[in-house]
Amino acid sequence: MPNIRIIPRLDIKGENLIKGIHLEGLRVLGLPNNFALEYYAQGADELIYMDAVASLYGRNSLAKLISESTKNIFIPLTVGGGIRSIDNIQEVLDSGADKVAINTAAIGNPMIIRDAAQIFGSQSIVISIEAKRIGGNKWEAYTHNGREPSGLDVLDWVSRALDLGAGEVMITSVDREGTRKGYDFELIEKVARIVPAPLIVSGGMGSTNDCIRAVEMGCDGLAIATMLHYKKISIGNIKSDLHRSGITLRPEV
Repeated sequence: MPNIRIIPRLDIKGENLIKGIHLEGLRVLGLPNNFALEYYAQGADELIYMDAVASLYGRNSLAKLISESTKNIFIPLTVGGGIRSIDNIQEVLDSGADKVAINTAAIGNPMIIRDAAQIFGSQSIVISIEAKRIGGNKWEAYTHNGREPSGLDVLDWVSRALDLGAGEVMITSVDREGTRKGYDFELIEKVARIVPAPLIVSGGMGSTNDCIRAVEMGCDGLAIATMLHYKKISIGNIKSDLHRSGITLRPEV
């Protein structure tokens, strides 16, 4: 089993950290870097910054925020939302991000995955998938922060994205996002079975038992937002419970 990563996810609109349910009804919580610094102090292994409205406006606007973050935070940062071109990726990586997460643009033009992986390396390219259940055991990939259906089957799209060169997968259950009702374990099980790359799950964590179950199914990283933002749990609590269950965590630097 790989070293498991605890990864706070910060969804950002303008200058504010926001949080919703099912990626809708967004509520302002405060300044993202205040939260990021707290999570870094608590022992976060990585951070994910997602520009929640960037796909609607056609560009990611987090470069300045990331530049500020990297002055005081020394763990890997993944940045997503509105990544539309190689130039966008270059700007985000130049600002201090270690990885970029691509969703909407990759569905519109899958070759951006191949081109980006060739230029920046697969380790820098995360395929971000927003999944909605559309039937008993079928999920559709959505774009524009969970607003637009793509017509693509999630499992088919994961496989293609990896074939094109993505080095990591982040799968968000739109149905569970913000609900604290637990991850979509049926989705995780099916994705983990076909994904040889590192897999991050996002959307619905409600207890450390959810984390343990997701790891047992094959996840490498746990993206957590609501439970941390509303102080329902700390990163220390999560890590302690996972450690007691026999899960190997990433060593803290």
